[in-house]
Parts: sequence; structure tokens; C-alpha cells
Amino acid sequence: MRDGGFDSHRPLASANLPGSDRPVEYFLAETLDGIYTPYALRTPADEGTFPFIFLAYGNGGGGLEWLEDRMRNFAYITEKFLAAGYACAWGRYRAEVELGFNRGGSLIIDRRQGMDLLNRAPLEFEDEVAIIEHVRHHPRIDAKRIGHVGVSHAGEMLFKIASLYPDLIQAGVACEPANHEFLDLTPDNTAFINPETLLRNIEEMQMRDPIVVRSRINEDVALRRMAKIRTPILVMGRDDDHLQGIFRLSYDLLAESGKECEWVSWNHPLHGYIFPVRGDDGTVIVDETQERAIEGLIAFLDRYLSPSRI
Repeated sequence: MRDGGFDSHRPLASANLPGSDRPVEYFLAETLDGIYTPYALRTPADEGTFPFIFLAYGNGGGGLEWLEDRMRNFAYITEKFLAAGYACAWGRYRAEVELGFNRGGSLIIDRRQGMDLLNRAPLEFEDEVAIIEHVRHHPRIDAKRIGHVGVSHAGEMLFKIASLYPDLIQAGVACEPANHEFLDLTPDNTAFINPETLLRNIEEMQMRDPIVVRSRINEDVALRRMAKIRTPILVMGRDDDHLQGIFRLSYDLLAESGKECEWVSWNHPLHGYIFPVRGDDGTVIVDETQERAIEGLIAFLDRYLSPSRI
């Protein structure tokens, strides 16, 4: 609807951010099953066309309140991208479905009674697909230069998107990607079943050694998934993380499959170290390691998205 009705490319709201002359605008993107998911977009200027970076962290849920918190307390990474000439957005998506990717297969869309018919519900990474497709039609976004930066579960979501939607993203960064489902990993006895829900608890799963991790994955399945990837991916590990073996093996399998990829690992206490946080006193908590890591990931994206500097 236009002319006073709903226009999905007109922001729901906008807000100024402390210490910045660039606002944030909130939008709703229609998902593949006809509901809406929010994202918070920033662009380097009001005029011009810019490459775009989708930012994601962890599991889903939280909606607009989660996005507002990200813009209050995690805006540092967006400032870095704006300064480098990128538009960027934090996005929100539905919660993860336990083994939904393994069990659900590819999403198939048919028609019944003039409306869509799906073989399964969309999954959380497909909400990211919907947001990216929505952003691509924004007048300030270059639809042919799309990047993705995901941490933890969102790093795994990048692998899922790159495998099932191989032409959507032109370059990606997977920081500490929790790729246990993508690799079809069988957990060891450090994981257990929650007796109240009968779902797996893998929060403290110990997977530090890539050799051990390789012995516990379904390598044929993992390699078939890797084979479909065309997106260049930078995989970022964290030296002392209990899932470092998963991070490293994700890179190793990409490299063994002949994919365009790079590996780097940093020693830092913060899970998601590429997303510095604003402290209670309003000051961003960031150190030299984080600065170098962010500079490196932007340099990687630059090679494929080549933004116009402002």
C-alpha cells in the first residue's frame, strides 16, 4: 500500500545515536511465510549507493527491543563500517529450531488457493535471507554488493545461507561459527539431553581439537554442503574457546573443497570480540586486539565489495 498506507521501505522509526551524526532507521521485512521481522539500518550518507553488511549475533528472538539494545550498546561496529563506506544493519530473526536445518531440507514453495504453500516453516537463517532481499531494494543500497558478518550461531547461519542460497551474499565473515549442525556433528558426553524439554544442551560442549571434531562429524554431508558454497568466507576463531576445533575445521573443509577462504584466530576473553560493547558509563570497551580484528575483517570484505570511500 502506498499514498499514506503501509510502505515497507519507509522506516517505522528513526533515532539519533550518541556521538554520531548518522541516525538509525528501523524497518520491517516480510519473511517467506508472510510475517515480518525487523532490522535497524544505517547508511554513510543520505545520498549515494553503498555496499551493505548484514550484522548478526547468536540465536534469535527479542524483536525490536533487542535491536534497540544493539544500537545503544553495540553501535561501535556500525560506526566502523560507516567510516569504511558501508551501509549496515543489525537484524532480528526467529529462534533456532533444534536440528531444523538437518531435518527440514531445502525450503520448497508451491501455491494453493492462490497463496503460498510451504513444505516446512522457514528457519531463522531464512529470515536473514528475507531481510537481505528487502534491503537490496532500498534506494541507497547496491544490490550487487552484499556482505554478512555473523558471530557464533549467526556464523553458522552464514554457512547455511551460502550453501542453500549461494548467490545471495558476495562475501562473508564467520566469527566463532558454531557449526555443529552444519557439520552434522555428533556431540560427546559433554553434551546432554534436558530432561524437562528432551532437547539437547550443548552449551558446555568441549570441541577444542579439530582432529577430534573431524572424527565426530558426518564428513560426507559436510562436504556436500561445502561444495555448494561460492561465497568467499573469512573464518575467525578464538584461541581458548571450547569450540575452537569446530571453528578451525569449518575453515579446513572450505579450503579442502577449493573454496575462497581465509583463517585467523585471536586471543581474547570476549565471545563475539568483533562486536565491542558500550559500558555502563557510556564508554565503548574496546582494546587493540579487537581493533586489529575489525580492521582485518573490513579489509577482507573490501577485496570483494570495494566500497566507495566517503
